[in-house]
Amino acid sequence: METTTKPRFKKIIILLKFTVLLTLLVGIPLYLYFFHADRLPDFQSLEDVERYLNRNLLASIFIYIGIQALQIVISIIPGHAVLQFAAGYVYGFWLGYLVTAAGIALGTLCTFYLARLLGKDAMYLFFGEERFTRMIKRLDSKRALVVIFVVYLIPGLPKDLIGYAAGVSNMKFLPFLILSLTARTPVIMGGVLIGIMTDDGSYAAAIIIAALVVVFCILGVVFRKKIMAWIDKGFGAH
Repeated sequence: METTTKPRFKKIIILLKFTVLLTLLVGIPLYLYFFHADRLPDFQSLEDVERYLNRNLLASIFIYIGIQALQIVISIIPGHAVLQFAAGYVYGFWLGYLVTAAGIALGTLCTFYLARLLGKDAMYLFFGEERFTRMIKRLDSKRALVVIFVVYLIPGLPKDLIGYAAGVSNMKFLPFLILSLTARTPVIMGGVLIGIMTDDGSYAAAIIIAALVVVFCILGVVFRKKIMAWIDKGFGAH
């Protein structure tokens, strides 16, 4: 009786953890969308974001950080680029970069410790065991720092699971945060610069930078399997 009770109890715990995660990642956004849609900003363009942020500049900084963090936690929400453009458009270069980095850092903190709190079993249920296990193995290997830097540096490589996988791996939070933010910096600065150039009317320069980001993103998508295979081959599994 005892041998059958333990697995059953474990399944109940896993189910409860999964329910908590599902509520956070799906339930809350759905609740806001269906019951408080009138309070949610409608970001259809860069001008919409700018108008929303400019209503109250100080409060908008905290709103911006919160939205940026939410996009990290709920990775299926699109719009990272639009937000970064708007940050440059509204806040300028350095403040735009800092508030974007702060939002990403907050989102990274949430995903890392949410995964650590709920545990591997809940992550497996939500994201799929095979794919998630593969990412954990990469983060627990001697190539972990290279994996993190390359994945966050190159646009188009899959980043949706890595924050959660890091939380249940042997990775420490501070090195993970510093390395991922450092690798994200060129793309963040590029997005902020596009917003600044758009505000200044330097449309040709903004288009050039945007085109470069798009090209790198396409290359990242096309060659992501080869890039990850190169990392695996070059640095070994353990």
